Amino acid sequence: MRTILTAAALSLMASAAMADTTTITVQYAYPELFDTTQKEMLEAFSKKHPDIKVEFRTPYKDYEDAAQRVLREGITGNVPDVTFQGLNRVRVLADKEIAVPLDDFIANETDFDAAGYHDGMRQAGAVDGKVYGLPYAISLPIVYYNMDLVKKAGLDENSLPKTWNDIIALAKKIEAQGEADGIETEWAITGNWLWQALVFANGGTMLNEDETKVAFDGEAGKQAIGTLARLVIEAQSPNMTPNEMLAAFSAGKIGMMVTTTARVNAVTKQIGGKFELKTGNYPDLKEGVSRLPAGGNVAIITAKDKDKQKAAWEFLKFATGPEGGAIMVKTTGYMAPNTKAADLLKDFYAENPNQAVALSQLPYLTGWYAFPGDNGLKITDVIKDRLQSVMDGSRAEEAEAVLADMAADTQALLPRR
Repeated sequence: MRTILTAAALSLMASAAMADTTTITVQYAYPELFDTTQKEMLEAFSKKHPDIKVEFRTPYKDYEDAAQRVLREGITGNVPDVTFQGLNRVRVLADKEIAVPLDDFIANETDFDAAGYHDGMRQAGAVDGKVYGLPYAISLPIVYYNMDLVKKAGLDENSLPKTWNDIIALAKKIEAQGEADGIETEWAITGNWLWQALVFANGGTMLNEDETKVAFDGEAGKQAIGTLARLVIEAQSPNMTPNEMLAAFSAGKIGMMVTTTARVNAVTKQIGGKFELKTGNYPDLKEGVSRLPAGGNVAIITAKDKDKQKAAWEFLKFATGPEGGAIMVKTTGYMAPNTKAADLLKDFYAENPNQAVALSQLPYLTGWYAFPGDNGLKITDVIKDRLQSVMDGSRAEEAEAVLADMAADTQALLPRR
């Protein structure tokens, strides 16, 4: 009888524990970058929150896929409870009322700033004065160098390029050695991110101040598209997919690679000691003029159920907080926007200088621009398609004409006021 009662009691206790557990679904992009990160973060989160069960959905391919799928799911009511979206996609999810405002959750925290969630961090996930997401992983564009090839070309770590002119000159020297291509840039990266970097670094903007007219076709944009054309024409830059570029660089077949800090950890592993890797600052940064778009992603609550929202908020705080941020940095190449996470990583950055390079570019950080209106995602594709004609060489010689076409296409898709 005692055994039966004990079993019954245990069964009741187990049932009660299950009743007190809240399950939330979470979905993120770029599994090749974040699978390990999310697994480690979930293990740490579950130890502190045994009452919350997290179930991961199959990851999104990239940020475009993430935004498009959530927009479709918003219609059918099948969104995950938490979604990790590109920083430039907060606007569209807020406009469609899919993202849940976080202001009340933040107001109920005792001292949010002291926990590392400074105002600048919150503004990165804000739209029209309301916070819709907490930044999770921040990246900036940098240059990756195969130092074995660089040294053969006559430079060392103390004489790395600081301008695009220097980059192109070095690329030509590496190309002339006959062992590898000189340079490749991940121009087609999600959300026109590196196109924005080129324009912003020259002091330009995507649209005018009231967002009624294209502005990237001004002098800053002409310099930007001219740089891309020079990479193709002068430096003989090959037109590769991101995966082809990463494989070629890691195999020692490209001397320089311009892309996101997010790839540092993965690239280092792929190289595996085949050559010396060094990272350097983005070219032609001018104090008081240049800005660089903050890449990366933001954690957004999409759950409508109040209990799931509370559980999702705990997950957001952990993921974007000091412990979650430190896990993310150590397993990727991103930077943590949470200031307390940065404090935990001082020794890590000292031991991993290639991941610390981007920190010096933080004074140039600005928002990753999202085009307004229902055609925002379509504009991204239009710009990518037009840039393709420069990067594949078919219209590299008429780059400014491509820019004019790109501006006209974009203007036609902007909201009419």
